[in-house]
Amino acid sequence: MDDHDVDAYAKLLRRVNSPRVVVDNDACEHATVIQVDTVKRQVALLEVVQVLTDLNLAITKAYMSSDGVWFMNVFYVTDDHGNKIRDEGIFNCIEKALESDACMVNSTGKILLSKDHNLIELTGTDRPGLLSEVCAVLTDLRCNVVSAEIWAHNARAAAVIHITDQSTGAAIEDPRKLSLIKKLLYNVLKDHGDFRTPIVSISAPGEIHTGRRLHQMMFAARDFERPDSEIDGSVRPDVTVLDCPGRDYTVVTATSIDRPKLLFDTVCTLTDMQYLVFHGAVVTDSKKAYQEYYIRHVDGFPTSSEAERQRVIECIQAAIERRASEGLQLELFTDDHFGLLSYITRILRENGLWAKSAEISTRNGKAKHNYIVTDVSGNPVDPKTIFLIHQQMGQTVLQVKGNLSVPPKFPQETSRSFLFRGLFRCPSFQNFGLS
Repeated sequence: MDDHDVDAYAKLLRRVNSPRVVVDNDACEHATVIQVDTVKRQVALLEVVQVLTDLNLAITKAYMSSDGVWFMNVFYVTDDHGNKIRDEGIFNCIEKALESDACMVNSTGKILLSKDHNLIELTGTDRPGLLSEVCAVLTDLRCNVVSAEIWAHNARAAAVIHITDQSTGAAIEDPRKLSLIKKLLYNVLKDHGDFRTPIVSISAPGEIHTGRRLHQMMFAARDFERPDSEIDGSVRPDVTVLDCPGRDYTVVTATSIDRPKLLFDTVCTLTDMQYLVFHGAVVTDSKKAYQEYYIRHVDGFPTSSEAERQRVIECIQAAIERRASEGLQLELFTDDHFGLLSYITRILRENGLWAKSAEISTRNGKAKHNYIVTDVSGNPVDPKTIFLIHQQMGQTVLQVKGNLSVPPKFPQETSRSFLFRGLFRCPSFQNFGLS
């Protein structure tokens, strides 16, 4: 059988065994019930959860069970306002995404890199000012950041950044410039007090799911190992791993604060650790989430040692914590221009803020930045600092989510919502040092 016949046979199998999606808006008073039946494969559950997550659907309950060669999943979902799903287009999108090989559905989780972009991946030791230094290097080398996402956890940091050449608006093709970018970013990430070597890669255009890639990068960086400086009295997710006598399963349970994308993060980590979920249940109650999974390793066996069970506990805890950075959430909306990201991150650094995570996107000349910040010691942010930052950012919309320890003295019109609109003109490019 030649390659053409193999491809044709694979396509036939997909059509015959394509996922079956059933939507029911009457079975539950508060949520839409989506049942998805798929052929049992290692990544089947992850693909389904990934599609729902990328559509920004909140999963309030879920049940999973395998039967022979089939895997049956039932999800109770709402939109981000807690309402049932009424848009038929979303259901069509789910079906089309599950029938495709990529199983990614929109720009929330899927990045389709055209020939006009380069992809940079970074992992290294986290520290205050690191993001600002990375952005400064890219700006000095005339690289425009199209989008980026940065995670930090247990003193490790990972970033996925999409760039273009500022002068051409296209991908950088000069191997000497690419080599220089890689070298300078490596120098920024290098920590002489850390035995772990940073990793910098610049790849050609392709397709990547940013969330899953960041999980893989943090897992490879062993962020599940807590450094002594990070061990404190903070409350961590409660994770247990036990044998299921007589059934050859390992039972994993996790109790934590509920948040968006929680199920995806857990399932992604189990999949990347080479475990199969045979049965499972997820229930959210108020602000808490309870997850239970019956798993085996891909070789068909349950966990075999206490060391392996402990590793599963550590990795599930890390998966839950990575996206749930503690700190003050800042959202910025403004006109996009070259050097903006470097300027914003420099302001954060100079005002003593430590960006624990960041998500940057640009579209149609507009930029949206989302940061989780603390002070340089990891403590809550002083409200006065936010006011000073707002003054420096000029014609920018800054929204603060979460509670500041003391309400700052802002004009009466804005103090109720913490939504600040710039009162000053946006600093010129001369102030950026880019002229």
